[in-house]
Amino acid sequence: MDLWNLAIRILFLSQITIGMLGNSSLIFYYLILYCREYTLKPTDLILMHLMAANALIILSAGVPQTMAAWGFKHFLDDFGCTLLLYIQGFVRSVSIGIMCLLSVFQALTISPRKSCWKDQKVKVEKNIGCHIFLLWVMYMLINFIHIAYTFVNRNSKNVTRRRDFEYCSIVVQYEISEYLYAALVVLPEVFFSVLMAWSSGSMIVILYRHKQRVQHIRCTHGSRRISPESRVTQNILILVSTFLAFYTFFSILRGFISLLYYQNWWLININRLTSLCFPSFVPFYLVYHYSIVSKHCLVWIRNKKNVISF
Repeated sequence: MDLWNLAIRILFLSQITIGMLGNSSLIFYYLILYCREYTLKPTDLILMHLMAANALIILSAGVPQTMAAWGFKHFLDDFGCTLLLYIQGFVRSVSIGIMCLLSVFQALTISPRKSCWKDQKVKVEKNIGCHIFLLWVMYMLINFIHIAYTFVNRNSKNVTRRRDFEYCSIVVQYEISEYLYAALVVLPEVFFSVLMAWSSGSMIVILYRHKQRVQHIRCTHGSRRISPESRVTQNILILVSTFLAFYTFFSILRGFISLLYYQNWWLININRLTSLCFPSFVPFYLVYHYSIVSKHCLVWIRNKKNVISF
């Protein structure tokens, strides 16, 4: 075993272990929060579904890739491979849609009171669960159409070659299937990415203008602490820019790999590792920057102190 293969195996195993631990922990936290309060804030509901989509990405993509890296190759037949690719496709699309919904909802939340978008915030907040449900259903149907077309026409004479994923292989029809995939999957993802960038940019502008209006108040009191607006702006910039950076790099590299006639496993492994970075590490970002666990621990400690005092 050479050093490169060993490193790939350890990285894959580390990613899926850390990712499943982080996402499942946050899902469990939100479920406990829901059981205690019988409701979730819109942001918490969005984040819970984001964690669920990330966990499915790790299970459907990370686990098979890790098994293949450790020597378990081609353990799925054509139907199993098609089903697995279907799950991978629609949960990645759902993840992009939920990130876009989170960005848009935050932009509506902090929009000025006199803004025409402020009225839409109440409507979106009331129907946030419906919007999330529609995202899941829509992408399940869209990816089902593409996968069903590929599976039905797997014996067509127009087949160019069979794509090998190491853990399985599937027949690919390039003449029509790639155009269908671009129309049904890629174009909506690009639209959501642009909308996400636009809403996040709008948030940054709104927060910056608000900071300028209240800056003289903080200067009067001589406070040198970072303002809440600055912290929110920084969190939004890091979260959205990280997601868009990983998604853009993954999409470009995936498109480049699809154009190669002979598969380059070095590029393929880098692309697979990149695709798992955001789903694996975003829970820890949320825990650290939004203090999810620390707030819960503080409430528990306070309740324990109250009990002891009695």
